[in-house]
Amino acid sequence: MRRHRIQHWGHCALLTITLASSLGIGRGLAATTVSKISPSGDAVAVEYTGEDGKTYQETIPIYQAGSIRYFVTGIGLEERSAQYPPFPLKIVFVVGPRAYLSQVSVTIRDKEGKVLLQVPSEKVTGPWLFVDLPPGRYDISATGNQTEVKTKTTITTGHTQAVYLRWKEGG
Repeated sequence: MRRHRIQHWGHCALLTITLASSLGIGRGLAATTVSKISPSGDAVAVEYTGEDGKTYQETIPIYQAGSIRYFVTGIGLEERSAQYPPFPLKIVFVVGPRAYLSQVSVTIRDKEGKVLLQVPSEKVTGPWLFVDLPPGRYDISATGNQTEVKTKTTITTGHTQAVYLRWKEGG
């Protein structure tokens, strides 16, 4: 069972998710994960209730390169269960059928080949990269495990496009 509730405060939307104990969170107690962009706009604040019943907070920085904003997340269960601000592109880095990958360098080019964003591997500390791009067609290349993976995607208004970049196991 999931319940969603969205509240709007000024320019900031707050989404509360209640996860049922069937997910094994909270030993029979419902857990709540809340994610919102900070008032300054430079971070995503994630608040969750741990198995011990205590409330914990994590701050995920939002980086800016020119006019493009991005942030990286997805390490822990709480981060993976949170709903994030609606950035138009979510890139997921995967090795083999299930394992996630981090420390990946990423380059995004527009349809003319102009580099719009280069994210160095040291900033990719988790397997999910959210990018705030305008609608359009993009070429994405990423290097991880000393191997480059490429794909193309199209961003449309009002939709988050999820792109999975997959590396072979052991390669």
